[in-house]
Amino acid sequence: MTETPPPSTAPLTGHALIQSLLKTLDSSPGVYRMLNAANEVLYVGKARALRARVSNYARPSGHSGRIARMISETTSMMFLTTRTETEALLLEQNLIKQLKPRYNVLLRDDKSFPNILVSKTHAFPQIKKHRGAKSEKGDYYGPFASAGAVNRSLNQLQRVFGLRTCTDAVFESRTRPCLLYQIKRCAGPCVGKVSEADYRKLVADAESFLQGKTTRIQEDLAREMGAAAEAMEYERAAALRDRIRALTQVQQSQGINPQGVAEADVVALHMEGGQACVQVFFIRANQSWGNRDFYPRTGSGAEPPEVLEAFLAQFYDDKTPPRLILLNHEIEDADLMVQLLSQRAGRRVELAVPQRGEKAELVENAARNARESLARKMSESAAQSRLLAGLAEAFGLEAPPRRIEVYDNSHIQGAHAVGGMIAAGPEGFLKSQYRKFNIKGADLTPGDDFGMMKEVLSRRFARLLKEDPDRELGLWPDLILIDGGAGQVSAVAGIMAEMGVDDIAMIGVAKGIDRDLGREEFHRPGAPPFALRTGDPVLYFVQRLRDEAHRWAIGAHRAKRSKAVSATPLDEIPGIGAARKRALLAHFGSAKAVSRAGLPDLQAVPGISQAMAETIHGFFNAKT
Repeated sequence: MTETPPPSTAPLTGHALIQSLLKTLDSSPGVYRMLNAANEVLYVGKARALRARVSNYARPSGHSGRIARMISETTSMMFLTTRTETEALLLEQNLIKQLKPRYNVLLRDDKSFPNILVSKTHAFPQIKKHRGAKSEKGDYYGPFASAGAVNRSLNQLQRVFGLRTCTDAVFESRTRPCLLYQIKRCAGPCVGKVSEADYRKLVADAESFLQGKTTRIQEDLAREMGAAAEAMEYERAAALRDRIRALTQVQQSQGINPQGVAEADVVALHMEGGQACVQVFFIRANQSWGNRDFYPRTGSGAEPPEVLEAFLAQFYDDKTPPRLILLNHEIEDADLMVQLLSQRAGRRVELAVPQRGEKAELVENAARNARESLARKMSESAAQSRLLAGLAEAFGLEAPPRRIEVYDNSHIQGAHAVGGMIAAGPEGFLKSQYRKFNIKGADLTPGDDFGMMKEVLSRRFARLLKEDPDRELGLWPDLILIDGGAGQVSAVAGIMAEMGVDDIAMIGVAKGIDRDLGREEFHRPGAPPFALRTGDPVLYFVQRLRDEAHRWAIGAHRAKRSKAVSATPLDEIPGIGAARKRALLAHFGSAKAVSRAGLPDLQAVPGISQAMAETIHGFFNAKT
């Protein structure tokens, strides 16, 4: 008698799995994670009520293509309840930032924005660019969209108000006016060309300008100019006239200066072909302080409301939101986003989608910029794709490379040797993935380029074998370019064979006949060298890759050499950081003079306590 096998008990997946999990959920707010068979997080989402939100995924139909794919790949889910909906939104964004799930929208640019700082630690305040934590005492104005926008504003402020930009150390060491004073860009407080009271007035006017009170400043300057002329102080009247002219030129060159919007960020999204561009314009003190474009990953086809909401949550993760944020699209949970941003700002933040008036014009201008920026990027991506296809054809690759790594070394007769690696792909140079390698081999002969390259590649691929042995994370290159000829290529091929990595294409780029640019020869393991015709776009592309690797390696070498040149014995003393080192060198003039100083002299240096003076004195006494 044949027994009937028991029915199959295959694990549930997709909407059937999600349906089975509903009975474990209630209406609490929280965060859910959807995972695939490899236990990778596919998606992180928030919910006002977990059961209601997750039940939407249990339906077998009615989903967009993106959501249907995500559901079909889901083999398990994880849930975390929170006390409030705002906590759920905050937890969701933290998990997205940490896990980077495939189906979530992800902002890939996390750079901070610069500010202008009017420092208040000196009798004659300094005005300067500042980026990072606002720990220094003073007034901060920003954010500005870029360092260039800050530099332009600082240049304008110098022309109009003559505030100093030099450091306190330079200020204290001046004995005669600098060039900026000669060209009327500084009032010369370092050598007594302006009184403290008059300089404070200049600082107050500059801060009023940064706060948008330009009309009042011009009226005050005009009144002062008239009074100076009546008193026959013609030189002072002429100086005030020049400041009024400079201020007028600044106002004319600023472009967008909304009258009815004192402080806002204008955020506009444009999506096309599965890609997205977000333009952010910074409006402060009724002035435009620049704009930046961002290209978030769209989570395999998310809709505009979801993309914009995710962008806002991630963009303001480490930035203080302004009082007003103008959008060109509604977002899904505007009330939750207002709560989150208000909590981060410590005051009320408003989100608005204006339909008419000046605010609508600002949004339309930002949306136009987003549309044009995305068109340029898509055009560049198409050109890059053509170049990669041409590279594959020229070098006999099976397919266009998705990731190219280019290696170069830099040193001076073996000193301060550094290896550099750059990466490029369909989106151009991948600058966040550039790497520097300090050459550590003690047994290397100075100038041994083969030995240096062996160390760099051994360290690089040992790390790849450890971090991504199955080559699933996109970290492995499809093509390696080496700056060198047959000897370099042969050495690198041997290194790769020793490590068991022999399936990655490798090309050596040599200068060619008479080392002329444009006559490069290309070398492959076990094959004769060849060249590309002059004017071939692929040749120019390879030259750009090689030159970028050379620039990167040279920069790393110069930084290492500069650091070595500026090193002193003070660096070895416990408790001596950059500030105390500067104070000691400014006071004594050299590290040698510090080593000879007595305890009373050391204690006379600002920031050096009795205990620190004893530490410094003991360090040098022990050395002698």
